[in-house]
Amino acid sequence: MKNLLIKDIRLAVLPLTWIFLAATLLTLVPGYPILLGAFFACLGIFQSFQVSREMNDVLYTALLPVKKADVVASRYAIVCLIQLLAFLLMAALTVVRMTVLSGSETYAKNALMNPSPVFLGFALLIFAAFNVLFVGGFFRTAYKIGMPFLFFGIATTLLVFVGEALHFIPSMKYLNTPAGEHLGGQFLFLLACAAAYAGATLLSCRASQRRFERIDL
Repeated sequence: MKNLLIKDIRLAVLPLTWIFLAATLLTLVPGYPILLGAFFACLGIFQSFQVSREMNDVLYTALLPVKKADVVASRYAIVCLIQLLAFLLMAALTVVRMTVLSGSETYAKNALMNPSPVFLGFALLIFAAFNVLFVGGFFRTAYKIGMPFLFFGIATTLLVFVGEALHFIPSMKYLNTPAGEHLGGQFLFLLACAAAYAGATLLSCRASQRRFERIDL
């Protein structure tokens, strides 16, 4: 499994995928739907899947003396690694905006979502949607990527809409304050989203392993 991970990182992950992690800097941009930073990080992963498909890398990997279940597990592990890096970058930038930049008038007047634990929770939900809808959808055939990514795009649109709309509810207006209020409840939401991400990704991985075992490549 270790050698398979090394092989996939070196051959199946494009440099472009790592470059797309720079989209997490959108966390610092006022007047912008910052949750799209999570979407663009996933878009970078999608590019690797696309090129990998064109190079028949899945078939090549399955022909190696490895278990087909490990082929799937390796891809999920790499996806999660990239998402973890994106999450850590967004978390670090969130801390900066909630502390050093919290007194900025630009952020105080920002009508869209400001970074907070709730923002990070929604980012994890977007990552979970990618793992279930796109990665899981890809391993239904180990070839088709268009419709799975479309479904992920629709799910992301809905999550961004809900995330941006929450602070317009009077009782949840505090979610958009630059320094953050009621952080206890916000961190509980983040923990719930983290649990949802872990559970959804694990279930999707296991389902994909069963499907991939039945695919005649």
